[in-house]
Formats: sequence, C-alpha cells, structure tokens
Amino acid sequence: MKVVNIKSQAHESVIMIGENLDNLGKYIPVERPIIITDTNVRQCWGKYFPPGDVITIGTGEKIKTFDTVRYIYEQLLKLEADRSSFIIGIGGGIVCDIAGFVASTYMRGVRFGFVSSTLLSQVDASVGGKNGFNFGGYKNIVGVFNQPEFVICDLNLLKTVPQKEILSGLAEIIKHGAIADKSLFIFLEENRDQALALDLAVIEKLVYDSVVIKSEIVNQDEKEKGQRRKLNFGHTFGHAIEKTTKVRHGEAVSAGMVLASELAVKKAALAEKDSNRIADLLGKYGLPVRLEYDCHAVLETLKMDKKREGDRIYFVLLSEIGNAYVEEIAIKELEALINPP
Repeated sequence: MKVVNIKSQAHESVIMIGENLDNLGKYIPVERPIIITDTNVRQCWGKYFPPGDVITIGTGEKIKTFDTVRYIYEQLLKLEADRSSFIIGIGGGIVCDIAGFVASTYMRGVRFGFVSSTLLSQVDASVGGKNGFNFGGYKNIVGVFNQPEFVICDLNLLKTVPQKEILSGLAEIIKHGAIADKSLFIFLEENRDQALALDLAVIEKLVYDSVVIKSEIVNQDEKEKGQRRKLNFGHTFGHAIEKTTKVRHGEAVSAGMVLASELAVKKAALAEKDSNRIADLLGKYGLPVRLEYDCHAVLETLKMDKKREGDRIYFVLLSEIGNAYVEEIAIKELEALINPP
C-alpha cells in the first residue's frame, strides 16, 4: 500500500493506494457508518461492506441530479442521522461526488470518506475535494470544496469495471502525464499492453503517480484559483462535448486534449510533434482523437463553463509534454477552432 496526504485548510485527507475494501472497518471512527453506493457496486462487492446502513442509488450520469441528492437526504432523516454520523461513499466518481456533497451539506456537514471503485475516480473524482451534482443540463454546476478524511483505492475492484470505463481512467492518467510528468507519459507509451491488461504493478504505479501529481497541485490551490486550473487540460472542450454528445467522460476529454494541443500549436506554444505524440498515445489506448459534435451546441455549453469570465475563459495549454500553463482565451478564438471556416 502507498499513501499520499492532501492538506486542506480544514483537515488532512489520506489517500491509500492498494488498500483493500476488506480493511475499511479499520478507518471508520464510528460503530455503524452510513454507506452510499450504487446498485452495481452493491451487487458486486456488497458482501465486503462493513456493518452499517446502506443507501443505494442508481448508475450513470443521468442520476447525478438534485433528485438523487434529495432522496439521500430523505433516507438520512429516516435513519435519524446526526452530526456524529460518518458517511462513506463506495463507488465511482458519481457516487463519490454525490456522497461528498451530501456529507458536506447535511446538518452543515458530517465527516466522510470514500472507497473508490473505478480507475477514473481513483485518479480523479475521489482526489481533491470537489463534490457536487449536475443541474439544468450542466455538469457539476452545483457543488462544494471539501476533502474526505480518507480515500481507499482498492485496485482489486477494477476487475468488475467495464473496459470502456477503464479507458476513461487512462485518459485522465494520460492527462496527468501531459500536464506535469513527462516520465509518466513515456511510461504510458512503453507499457500500454500491461496497463490495458490491468497488470497490478503497472496500475498501482499509474494510480500512485496520478494521485501524487493531483495532490501536489491541490495542496497548492485547493479551491481552483490558480495552479489547480491545469487539471482542466482537455476538459473545457471535453465537458462541452460530453454534455452535447453523451459520450463517456474519458472519450470526451481525450478529444478535448487533442483540440487543446492543436490550439497550442496554432499559438506557437507547443511543437507539432508533441501534439501528434499526444494524439498518437490516446489512439493507441483506444481513445478517440476526433468526435462528431454540433459546433453550435458545444459553443453554447462552453459559455456556461465555470471557468468563464465575461467573454473569455481560463484555458489550459501545453508548452511541451509535461508542462502546462493557463491562459485567458476569448471564446471567439475557441469557436474558430471547433468551427473553422
């Protein structure tokens, strides 16, 4: 097991990579926690849950709404949960986002932790303290910053994750290499087959390196005022494409990274060979480098991005593989990229 610490203004979050769901009970500070999970995770792994009350929600982006949040609040009231309760989210990014939001707002906040069951949530959603849900068709438009007390990344849980969801996690790992660690990027190039086969040693390294990269950035900028924006590489286009086409998160981010790389080349910031190298690596992992989308719909979604200020948006570009920077770019410039004459 490898451990990474994230320090926030309020407390410290401990990320345990390689710890097992079986050992969850050791980290729970109450006798009977309240567990929030989804139907798939409960069916596959519910027998390993510690004793406690379980609230089960559905699966998929469609349930990441206020209706689901309200349902959980209602169940907490029925269970007579109070401020001494401890909530555990066991599942992927949607479960972690919703469980973290509920825990942060119920009775103005109760303690909580996560067991992350997907590769995407292990390297992204469960790390960094972003909790929230979608509203009005816009992704994560309602939310809070609040760190879980702990996150268990049980690599054994990945065995039941569909391959396309594994690829979504790998897209985020490629992003981490592209923005902050060229050696990780090279490792991904050299160990493709082992990564896709979920070789335990390779996956542990990929998850650990990603968590270290994200934790170092979050420790500098917990509430996304500066350095943390770099984690959005590929996401400005990616979230808009995801919303308007309904493709998976990692697929949309993959195409978004290619677009962002091409923009960096047009601005003479990134060498074309590096842009091609990024697209090549994504393609070798079975991720899309191009997606069909409605340019007008994507542009309208971009205008609702949380990183927008007026007619400009904070956008992540690369100067080279392993080095990202943030620049304010006019939305009209992004429109020209996605809708060339």
